[in-house]
Amino acid sequence: MPGSDQLTHTCRRLRPVLLTIGFSEAAVRDRLGPSAAGAVMRGEPGPVLTAAEGSDPLDTLIQLFVAHARVDRDDAECALAPVTVDDGIACGLLEDTDADEPEAGVRAALGIRPLDTGDGVTDWLVSDLDGRMRPRPDDPEQVMGVGHASLSLLRATPTDTVGRALDLGTGCGVQAVAVARRAGTVVATDLSERAVRYASASAALSGVDVELRRGPWFLPVRGELFDLIVANPPFVVGAGAVDHIYRDSGLDLDGASELVVRELPDHLAPGGTAAVLASWVHREGEPWPARVSSWLPADGVEAWVLQRDIADPALYVGTWLRDEGLDPRIGPGRAKSDRWLQRFAEAGVTGVGFGFVYVRAAPGPSSVVCEELAQPFDDPLGPEATAHFVRMAYLRRLADDGADLAGVRLRLAPDVALERVSVPDPEGGWSEAVVRVTRMGGPRWSHEIDDLGARLLAGCSGALPLGELVDLLEAVTDVGPLLEPALALATDLFRHGFLELAE
Repeated sequence: MPGSDQLTHTCRRLRPVLLTIGFSEAAVRDRLGPSAAGAVMRGEPGPVLTAAEGSDPLDTLIQLFVAHARVDRDDAECALAPVTVDDGIACGLLEDTDADEPEAGVRAALGIRPLDTGDGVTDWLVSDLDGRMRPRPDDPEQVMGVGHASLSLLRATPTDTVGRALDLGTGCGVQAVAVARRAGTVVATDLSERAVRYASASAALSGVDVELRRGPWFLPVRGELFDLIVANPPFVVGAGAVDHIYRDSGLDLDGASELVVRELPDHLAPGGTAAVLASWVHREGEPWPARVSSWLPADGVEAWVLQRDIADPALYVGTWLRDEGLDPRIGPGRAKSDRWLQRFAEAGVTGVGFGFVYVRAAPGPSSVVCEELAQPFDDPLGPEATAHFVRMAYLRRLADDGADLAGVRLRLAPDVALERVSVPDPEGGWSEAVVRVTRMGGPRWSHEIDDLGARLLAGCSGALPLGELVDLLEAVTDVGPLLEPALALATDLFRHGFLELAE
């Protein structure tokens, strides 16, 4: 395997080439069109090559790094200049096809994925080829490119500017490269030598500085503190075997997620935040919030845990077996499926939860909020996580002062919508069944309320403290006392961003 310095050096020279050609996610999508862009997701090279059949540099890069096809050597030389094809072969980025193809040419030996990260910025990530466009032998050491989990964590990471950041288990470097644009220093670690090599190349292609360190878990940063930690660890819940390093930790069941979450607080600077993708098992008689909460210390942190999905054990095992190209119905796939499910049965696993764990270093007794996030949403979750901790800190300060929201002027957030759902009344007409408020942005939280709650919220314009609004509502409706339920409702809605401080 060519040295990392050679690949990184070549990628540093290649960066201005990609910038000049405009090899961006948007440019590729525009060149391919909707149909061929969909073929990329399905791993079908034919429509991609038809849409980008020319020989201009952008077409050539699409043929090489999107369709993973053979291209004429002269076309590759033209597209990559001043980087030569021989440079690309020497560093392991390209491979010569003369020996095994009927026509002379070259093809990609590694993947380069353009990723548009906003504000007109494109990053490029180096990884092993994923095998969709050009099938490859199964490789336990494979370093994956940008997948759904990577993109989820990108959108879920707080976007505040920070001093020091850590990307734990960096893989191809996608999180480290993104964070580097808003951090003074970024340290990225990985157990895999290959991953460290590719992450270094990704940083060079993307024009950012990342300090790469090799080693397991938190060992390479022992004793160090960070303002932001991001981690997409090998969180697959299994029986402790390591078949693929990108997903298998070697720890039993959800041991990888537990290890990361337990050790996070020791590496967070005061006020520092961590964003982690994690999995946890569900067991009969053990609520999942209790399980995840047990991984956190009694003092020193605030945590927000969002369960995004719950998978049936058989479905979970079958999905991951197919991910590695095995059929769970026959042969080795069936045998592995049986062993995996047997381990789940022995451990009493009834399901596998998956989601985000946010941890912030904060003085005093720990606070852990666990919630379901099953509803669909489009907006990035990162800013919402930051806002959540700000709101929770405000509520904690009120409680420490012996106060509550009764003396606070609140106003409805601008993205709140009120919905009234009616059903046919057996005696004719319509009967109101549900009154609901929904945030139309962020995670799109939705809360059912009653008519009194709707009237209370209608008065939340920031003019009067909540307690005075309750007094007025009691006087108008001749219903009461309403302060206690009003405070419970307002606190919950404030925590979820429906209500904002008017001060």
